[in-house]
Amino acid sequence: MAREIRITPSILNADLTNLGREISRIASVSDLIHLDVMDNVFVPNFTFDFERASQIVKECPIAVDAHLMVADVDLIAPAYAEVGCSSVTIHAEATRNITSTLRAIRKAGARAGLGLKPATSIEAYADCLDEVDMFLIMTVEPGFGGQKFMYEILEKVKRTRAIIGDRPIWLQVDGGVSLETIGQASEAGADVFVAGSAVFKADDPASMILSLRNLAISVAD
Repeated sequence: MAREIRITPSILNADLTNLGREISRIASVSDLIHLDVMDNVFVPNFTFDFERASQIVKECPIAVDAHLMVADVDLIAPAYAEVGCSSVTIHAEATRNITSTLRAIRKAGARAGLGLKPATSIEAYADCLDEVDMFLIMTVEPGFGGQKFMYEILEKVKRTRAIIGDRPIWLQVDGGVSLETIGQASEAGADVFVAGSAVFKADDPASMILSLRNLAISVAD
């Protein structure tokens, strides 16, 4: 049975001065909107504080996938679920209590995701399978959009897919996803794809999402 493919465009590369229009251009073909929250502490960049992020979530016409790249993630993650995010991802490298925070996200009504930087081993978190709804494997160093896809991470994607097995856990990749890379990421086992520059810098963002989806589906087993 083929894996279900999901495309989650990141608004990091959208025109934030006209975000409503940007999202409306892709809402009918996107599975979720990816909201990158950075605090300039865990990563060397700042995007949205909680107030602005909450406003985006409440106004977004489709479900929001929040990716929290923040130092105080244990404290703030459940709040993102409470304001309406469909999925909330914390980073293994930032949390002090993975199990407690993942459970709090679920209790607040969202899917719980666990993100890993490129150098972080997936094997160290294989015991989290009962607590997560999604693993996020970073294919760039987190912090900035528009980076080049790290092909060497595909092996980790494959290992993560093997660890997941038949469990209904999503496997997301984030960073450098494009027409040139999505096929290999899908072939490695990913089924949720964060695409920022590839979508919002395209002449027709909606058509780009459809093209990305078709490429991923074509190699999904």
